[in-house]
Amino acid sequence: MFRNETLDATHLAEFHQVEGVIADYDLSLGDLIGFMKVFFERMGMGEIQVKPAFNPYTEPSMEIFGFHKGLNKWVEIGNSGMFRPEMLLPLGLPANARVIAWGLSLERPTMIKYGIDNIRDLMGHKVNLSMIQQNPICRLDHNRVENSELTKEVEQLSL
Repeated sequence: MFRNETLDATHLAEFHQVEGVIADYDLSLGDLIGFMKVFFERMGMGEIQVKPAFNPYTEPSMEIFGFHKGLNKWVEIGNSGMFRPEMLLPLGLPANARVIAWGLSLERPTMIKYGIDNIRDLMGHKVNLSMIQQNPICRLDHNRVENSELTKEVEQLSL
């Protein structure tokens, strides 16, 4: 995706995004916040914040920020929300079905996880090849978590 941005330590002209959705009965904004907290904790990013935002297809919507210690500031790492009811009508879902969704940056969480202070160091001729060789796979921290265990963590966070 292209955007007309001034290039700096946290902005490129292009960015990469990964999107996700969860559909279930009676989901709430608390479920979405809890899921994001657990997800980023598993990525080794324990410090996240959310703030209200506007998105045309979700309401409520929120931006997700991670704290970048090297830059000593909060950096936007994603956007999320709950699908608006009129978005779900054509799908014929039951009345109490809800959908939470998100779009997450790939570059900014990578910066935070690996302590990279300039997003431009992740692309092109500035890539540190030794960093890639030392960290060949970006994976969730520690050991694998079973789905039921992750579900319990999310449920506890949304209470």
